[in-house]
Amino acid sequence: MSASYDRGTIEDLGRWREFSAGMWAWLFHKVTGWILIGYLFTHIAVLSTAMSGESVYNETLGGLEGLLLVRFLEVGLLAVAVFHILNGVRLLLVDLGVGLDRQAAAFYVALVVTGLIAIASVPTFLAGVTL
Repeated sequence: MSASYDRGTIEDLGRWREFSAGMWAWLFHKVTGWILIGYLFTHIAVLSTAMSGESVYNETLGGLEGLLLVRFLEVGLLAVAVFHILNGVRLLLVDLGVGLDRQAAAFYVALVVTGLIAIASVPTFLAGVTL
């Protein structure tokens, strides 16, 4: 038996205040998934420079590593990937019926672990690569 709910209009921008942990987890999972897809295309573009020769590839990577902004973006990419993986594991457990009553806590744990890993990675990424 199905039930219908009044979900309001999509134009009501104040609805985000009603979001629960599950809704935020759903939204973050979608956003991080799209960011990872976008990164994949960027990654392929950088790797394709290897087809022009070793020196072009090394110059491209060296140029990117020399930019401080890119190193900050790498920290963000790590955070996005870690959250997406942890939330994916949470979703898998929910689908398997494990810990259904602790979904919100698992979401908050995923956020905290993501934050800790991102913060711990800052010195490594900001130092850059030394060859």
